[in-house]
Amino acid sequence: MIKISASGAKRIFLLASLTFTMASCSTQKVIEKDFEVAQKQYTVLLNNSKDLTAFPRSIYPDGTMKTTDVWDWTGGFFPGGLWYIYEYTQKPEWKAAAKQWTEALEAGKFLTQHHDVGFVMYCSYGNAIRFEKDPQKIKEYQDILIQSAESALTRYDEKVGLIKSWNPKMSWDKKTLWQYPVIIDNMMNLELLFYVSKLTGNPKYKNVAISHATKTMQNHFRADYSTYHVVDYDEKTGKVLHQQTNQGYADNSTWSRGQGWAIYGFTLMYRETQNPEFLAAAEKAADFFINHPNLPKDKIPYWDFNANQEGYTPEWIYPEYKKLDYIPRDASAGALVSSALLELSTFSKSKGETYFKAAEEMLQSLSNKPYLAEEGTNLGFILKHSVGSIPHKSEIDVPLIYADYYFLEALLRYQQLKK
Repeated sequence: MIKISASGAKRIFLLASLTFTMASCSTQKVIEKDFEVAQKQYTVLLNNSKDLTAFPRSIYPDGTMKTTDVWDWTGGFFPGGLWYIYEYTQKPEWKAAAKQWTEALEAGKFLTQHHDVGFVMYCSYGNAIRFEKDPQKIKEYQDILIQSAESALTRYDEKVGLIKSWNPKMSWDKKTLWQYPVIIDNMMNLELLFYVSKLTGNPKYKNVAISHATKTMQNHFRADYSTYHVVDYDEKTGKVLHQQTNQGYADNSTWSRGQGWAIYGFTLMYRETQNPEFLAAAEKAADFFINHPNLPKDKIPYWDFNANQEGYTPEWIYPEYKKLDYIPRDASAGALVSSALLELSTFSKSKGETYFKAAEEMLQSLSNKPYLAEEGTNLGFILKHSVGSIPHKSEIDVPLIYADYYFLEALLRYQQLKK
């Protein structure tokens, strides 16, 4: 969600003088153009989405719409994106659509099958509360988020000190049964807990978030501040058992979107706690990303920083992947990181300009071909060329709803900072 501190906004104002940045008029034109595209594309997406139990997610290989129900992890991004379009346009039709799709998610407040209740409920209802005027509705939405936070806490064990991401499952090598798997993505669900602590005055939610982030900081980062995707714990002792991957190229590789979750997650942790250790973690994770020798010139990463490289051995490899004559990019990682870097730039005293510049370059790339869809194409999704999970043969070089969400968020953050 869009949050920029007042002090950060003042500091970032100085960045406007950089010769590298776009001129104000040019910046506004880019943002206007992107939101014009977003409105036209999401009009198509709304016209293709009449079933309020089927939330747009991606496109199948046969060109048809891929949707998900409320119990998956991506349901909140479509209403969240609609709220962002309303935030920019202030047009009532976008608010009506956002409200309709948000309220279709209410059952998700009881989501306990996995960790992503934060993604589902805070990207939707959290944004809805920012624009709702009716006190009764606000109270209703707040109660839904309180129950959502309670659902998240059912997956927390004090002995381990983390929210369990998934139920026990086998690793790719089929040799390891993960008992208490925690994935780096889970950092993104902590924002909900801080909100509910502030709303209720009960510190238990934020205490869980701080514990989770602290343990993640200890065990998910390598020495160079690249990230493991999965860390498995002994559920009885809290001891680290395995550090592996589920969606990346190899256990010792760096899955680009996972690195993005870390940058974003530890940035929001610093915003909420002012703990300098969280800021340092966010900065070091960001430095790894933007300075990596395998990051392409347009700053939109390959799906994994180490894909197809010597020294990295995948357990999942299959013939169809070997036949790919290119390494797919992941626009969802680029969109996510651009949004995270914009906020991080407002907190980082020594590297704020560097992060702002990198985010701006990412947005410039995403705002043009080959990433920005031509109007009326792409079934209404805004961005092309994202990757869900190559190891699972799922969503390879396709649009993804969460790429759109973080792209729109980044544009709004960029507009706010440029002002």
